[in-house]
Amino acid sequence: MSKDLTAYKNVWVFAEQRQGQIMPVAIELLGEGRKLANEIGVELCAMLLGDNVEGLAKELIAFGADKVYLAQSPLLSTFTTDGYANVITDMINEYKPEVVLCGASHIGRDLAPRVAAKVGTGLTADCTKLEIDAEDKKLLQTRPAFGGNIMATIICPNHRPQMATVRPGVMQKAAKDESRTGEVVTVDVKLAKEDIRTTVVEVVKEKKAKVNLVEAEFIVSGGRGVGSKEGFELLQKLADKLNGVVGASRAAVDIGYAEYQRQVGQTGKTVRPQIYIACGISGAIQHLAGMQESDYIIAINKNPDAPIFKIADYGIVGDLHQVIPQIIAALDNKENIFL
Repeated sequence: MSKDLTAYKNVWVFAEQRQGQIMPVAIELLGEGRKLANEIGVELCAMLLGDNVEGLAKELIAFGADKVYLAQSPLLSTFTTDGYANVITDMINEYKPEVVLCGASHIGRDLAPRVAAKVGTGLTADCTKLEIDAEDKKLLQTRPAFGGNIMATIICPNHRPQMATVRPGVMQKAAKDESRTGEVVTVDVKLAKEDIRTTVVEVVKEKKAKVNLVEAEFIVSGGRGVGSKEGFELLQKLADKLNGVVGASRAAVDIGYAEYQRQVGQTGKTVRPQIYIACGISGAIQHLAGMQESDYIIAINKNPDAPIFKIADYGIVGDLHQVIPQIIAALDNKENIFL
């Protein structure tokens, strides 16, 4: 029996929270969800799951949600795939959203496929762009495909909700407006302990990573052209001058010049800093997918025909080992001309 697609409406965002703190990707999804909801002419809603997290509902409304579906239970205090998937599935079946968006975080990548299977719909993973079809209001979901060599746009015409996960750092964060008002809907959680097949014995938090590429405003990134692991020390000096961080291409990581946690690109982090300085990076499409939304891109490369120059706002043809010391000297003289 086919679904009545007309019964589904509104754009829903999974508001991922950890230890009572809303994750940045949820705020990004609210920003993008607001645009989609306005184009379709429906409400933007947030799903908030946890225990004693009702205080976050007001924050989600301030970030653009018209309605917050609040599901609370001691069984939801720590994320489990079974617990969260069962509750969200019940919510979707009862309230019938037209679009459901999740962040492509560790939790979102685990949760979204399970929910999609339970409600009998499709899922487009790791989207980098979302649009609304002007003709019939379908969700157009774009993501890299075939190893990043093409960008594929995927639709879900016959099933609802239309579901997608979105890479963190891709979308613009929603602006916060404390004066906004909205509705909080308390969800009746029908979840028993035996519904959850795993038991969380202990949560062990790792030390916070020193490299926070997604939140950085200035990134100095190096590729194979840096020439050595020691060459990245020069990039670090420039990054320090800008109060930024050092990134790397996959080629630089694979060859051992930099750690994986610094990797920018399709198989690394997606970033959108104010300034992205690409040093010795040729500009493979896989790398561009992770940084092309930066406000300003500055490319330094000895090869004047390097593809990176096609998307760069400013290009410097030259040896980075000569150019970067000159930039550092200019920053010393001008007290950070970029800031």
